[in-house]
Amino acid sequence: MKEFEKYKAEAEERWGETAAYKEHAEKTKNYSREKWDGLAAEMDDIFAEFAACMKNGGDALCLVEKLQKHISENYYTCTNEILAGLGKMYAADERFKNNIDKHGEGAAEFASRAIAAYCAK
Repeated sequence: MKEFEKYKAEAEERWGETAAYKEHAEKTKNYSREKWDGLAAEMDDIFAEFAACMKNGGDALCLVEKLQKHISENYYTCTNEILAGLGKMYAADERFKNNIDKHGEGAAEFASRAIAAYCAK
C-alpha cells in the first residue's frame, strides 16, 4: 500500500488542480480495495492484449479504444488529449514501461505508438 500512496501523492501534486483529477477523486472516493484490485487487473489484462497484438498481429486501435473506455468508465473522462499524454508516459516513465513490458519486451512502446496513431486520426 505504501507504493499506492506514493503514486497517489505524486498524481495529486502533478494534476491535483485539473478537472480530470477532481473527477477521478469524486468517482473513486468510495472504491473498496477489492474494486481497486479488480480495476488494476482489468488494466493489466488490456496491456497483456497489447503485448499479444504486438506479437501476433491484430487491431491495436481497437485496444486503444478499449483502454480509453476503461479509463473513462472507471476513473475520469479520458479525452484524446489526455490519452495521448498517457501513451507518452507509458513508454517514457520507467515504472509504467517496466510494468507493461512484463507482458512482452516492447509492449509499452507498442501501446504508446498505437495510442499516438489513434489520437492522431
